Amino acid sequence: MSVVFYLIAGLSVAGALAAVLLKNTVHCALAVTVAFAGLALMFLELDAQFAGFAQILIYIGAVAILVVFAILLTRGSDTPTDTVFSKKPIVGLVTAAGIFAIFGWAILHSAQFLPHQTATPSVTVMDIGNALMGRYVLPLEIVALLLTAALIGAVIVAMHEKAGAK
Repeated sequence: MSVVFYLIAGLSVAGALAAVLLKNTVHCALAVTVAFAGLALMFLELDAQFAGFAQILIYIGAVAILVVFAILLTRGSDTPTDTVFSKKPIVGLVTAAGIFAIFGWAILHSAQFLPHQTATPSVTVMDIGNALMGRYVLPLEIVALLLTAALIGAVIVAMHEKAGAK
C-alpha cells in the first residue's frame, strides 16, 4: 500500500471521528464533508472514477451542503448546554461491541457464498453518462426538481418559524 493510501485513509478517519466527537453541529456537518471527500479520493485512487465523481457530486455537492443549509436555516447550530454523551457509557460500549461482533461474524461467514471469479464489467463511465443523458434523463430531472422543492420547503418552514418567534 502506498503512502497516498494512508494519507487518504487518515483524512477519512479523522473527518469521521471529528463528525462524531465535535459538539457544534455545523462543525460536525463540515467534518462529514471532509470524510466524504476522503472516500471520494479513495475511489479515485482505486480507479473507480464513476464512484469517485458520484461521491463528489452527490454526497459533497448535494447532501453535505443541504445538511449545512438545513442546520443553519433551522438554527440548529447552537452548542448544547448539557452534555451530548450518555450518562451510562457502558451501555453504548456494550451495544457497539455487540454490533461489531455481529458484523464481524457475518463478514467472516460470507466468504463461502461469494463466487470465486467475477466477470469484469464492460460498462464505462461514458456509457453511464450516455444512459443518464438519454434513457434516464426524465428520472434525473425529476430527482433534481424534488431536491429543489425540498430545499425551498425547508427555507419556507425556517422563515415561518423565525417570524413566529419574534
